[in-house]
Amino acid sequence: MKVVENIEEFDQILADNKSVFADFYADWCGPCKMVGPVVEGLAAKHPDITFVKVNVDDVPELAERYGVMSIPALFAFKNGEVAANTLGFQPEAALERIVLQAK
Repeated sequence: MKVVENIEEFDQILADNKSVFADFYADWCGPCKMVGPVVEGLAAKHPDITFVKVNVDDVPELAERYGVMSIPALFAFKNGEVAANTLGFQPEAALERIVLQAK
């Protein structure tokens, strides 16, 4: 799963892909560490969706753009627009419902 390094890279990923799922996280965040493997499993199940991770400490402009005040924050994008989002640790079935909004 690609870790986004800057806002320009994220914007290019949104422009180049119809379906994107973004995991906004931080290395120090316990719930983020719990949700990470769930998101990786979903990425393997849905190769038609581009999955990315955004470290809010490294790219705070993106967190600000999407109003991320709490992490993990998980966003499904369809055609560059937010289709769905959720906060906090979620079980796989709940996250999959969010992921599918990107299709």
